[in-house]
Amino acid sequence: MKPLTHLRHSTSLAARMLSVVLMMVSLVSLVSLEALPGAATAAPSGDADDQALQDDADYSAGLAALKRGDLGLALQRFQAALPRFPDAADLHNELGYTHRRLRQMDKAFQHYRRALALNPQHRGAHEYIGEAYLMLGDVANARVHLAALRSICLLTCDELRDLEKAIAQHHTAATTK
Repeated sequence: MKPLTHLRHSTSLAARMLSVVLMMVSLVSLVSLEALPGAATAAPSGDADDQALQDDADYSAGLAALKRGDLGLALQRFQAALPRFPDAADLHNELGYTHRRLRQMDKAFQHYRRALALNPQHRGAHEYIGEAYLMLGDVANARVHLAALRSICLLTCDELRDLEKAIAQHHTAATTK
């Protein structure tokens, strides 16, 4: 009669496979939660405040103006919303983005830093401040925010991919000059 060691080995293998499957299910669940709108970019002020910002006429008009490329109007509308939402990380991120597009770098950094002070996990602010540093040729600080995105994004996220791409393009442009 053969020893039953091969059964013990297959049971151990099945237990390990089950463990791996359960771990993957847990990761998928976390990634799904991360993908929910506003999950990783919400300011710590709460869902009601986030919804109020999203519903705000000035903020919405600022987003629409940005989409059309009307940076002046976008800035005007975001600034009009600021007194009502001084602690909204998303608003500060959009203000930073608008100032950066207008090449007003000091103001852009001011708003990105405020967004990150309000929400250190704000993926958009990390991406955009990284891109702003690249505009100034400061690759080291762009990489700091890339590292932050790597720790925030469980697997990967658009902001991480976009900043990686921007750094790669900056490197390619710098080496071909």
